[in-house]
Amino acid sequence: MTTSESTSPHGPRMSFAHAAPAVYKAMIQLDAAARQGLEPSLTELVKIRASQINHCAFCIDMHIKDARAAGESEERIYLLNAWEEAAGVYTEKEQAALALTEAVTVLPEGVSDEVYDRAAKHFEEQELAQLIALIFTINAWNRIGVTTRKVPGSYKPTAG
Repeated sequence: MTTSESTSPHGPRMSFAHAAPAVYKAMIQLDAAARQGLEPSLTELVKIRASQINHCAFCIDMHIKDARAAGESEERIYLLNAWEEAAGVYTEKEQAALALTEAVTVLPEGVSDEVYDRAAKHFEEQELAQLIALIFTINAWNRIGVTTRKVPGSYKPTAG
């Protein structure tokens, strides 16, 4: 669909998968590699939080649906935008991952030693590397989704 075919000023600009199939395929492979060794619930929380920060409606919709399908509670999904104020809702490990997600996503401030060390306290080096990969991968997806105005709502989680 081109811009002229869209009936909404916020309609899709292009199908990235169709326009750049090799890049899209590489992103799918990167995403799968980044998730390896990480807890599925943590993976979805990180993806939702980065997508909230980046205002990627398509990714927020997708990852909330995936989180629900994986058994994530509504309370934890609803409170994710204010996770620091939601005492007792997220584990210390999840809080460390969310702090790192925010620091990497809002990079102009950099990733402080405090935030990095907090994450390193809860994640072995290989798992921490995977978490960093997950964060930069969802940020790349968000930039694709926002730039191409990928429309939320149609995504359905796969069973299993």
